[in-house]
Amino acid sequence: MTIEKAKEIDLVDYLAALGHHPTKVSKPHYWYKSPLHDERTPSFKVNKHLNKWYDFSEGKGGNLVDFGVRYHQSNVKDFLERLDTPGMSFNPHPIQNHAASGQEEDKNKIRILAVKPIVSLPLIKYFRRRRIPDAIAAQYLKEVTYTVKGKNYYALGFKNDSGGYELRNEYVKNSSSPKDSTLIDNGASDLAVFEGFFNFLSYRAMNDKQEASACNFLILNSTAFFEKNLPRMREHRHIHLYLDNDKTGQKCTLQALAMDNQKFKDERRLYQKYGDLNDWLVHIGQSQRQRVQQRP
Repeated sequence: MTIEKAKEIDLVDYLAALGHHPTKVSKPHYWYKSPLHDERTPSFKVNKHLNKWYDFSEGKGGNLVDFGVRYHQSNVKDFLERLDTPGMSFNPHPIQNHAASGQEEDKNKIRILAVKPIVSLPLIKYFRRRRIPDAIAAQYLKEVTYTVKGKNYYALGFKNDSGGYELRNEYVKNSSSPKDSTLIDNGASDLAVFEGFFNFLSYRAMNDKQEASACNFLILNSTAFFEKNLPRMREHRHIHLYLDNDKTGQKCTLQALAMDNQKFKDERRLYQKYGDLNDWLVHIGQSQRQRVQQRP
């Protein structure tokens, strides 16, 4: 099969053949829990009109061939041969007007309108529910107003090294372009690594008496940036890994430990029964409140 023929296969149909079905459909968008990594909140979107996918957790997307190479961890040649396997049959994607498709893609792009200190009460309540103190939120987060599909929204924004923002509120998990990781360089010899910024903020909340300058911090904003950041991780004396308790977090942690188990430290034992560090912090706080309420 040629690349062009592969691109004509309907992506939604191909995902269904792999056993992945949308959790939500708002045509032309089909939302999935990402087939490329473990996650609890669906962040993988297929635009049915464009026949293209985008993974908001990783800040990457493309056509069916791009997906197949990533999903099967193969090269293009091997993936095309896989599609030619006897018995393989997929529905073709209906031909779209390219000019209209380009306009649709441009309309769906996130554009930042304003960045300011956090003043909206729903956002304040949101980071407080996640057990992040006001002072820490004010130090690292902004209130970001953005537009997508002609409508304006606002969210907590965490800036990355390329000028893009991770965008979160109670209902939305999004990213503006360009997607990148965030390094907070305090000139320290030790480094703490987190997958998402709420885990980093949780660490700061737990160690509020500790000088922030005692450690450097790397927030990946996606495990897709893990390997890219390995060289600058290894510039440090010790690297403390606070990754998520899922298959991807396990894979990245084991990869680092296999490289150097003296330099890299797996810190997940603290929250081993929880999804991530923030999940542990939230539930520990709830347990403490329940114990107080049950006292006579």
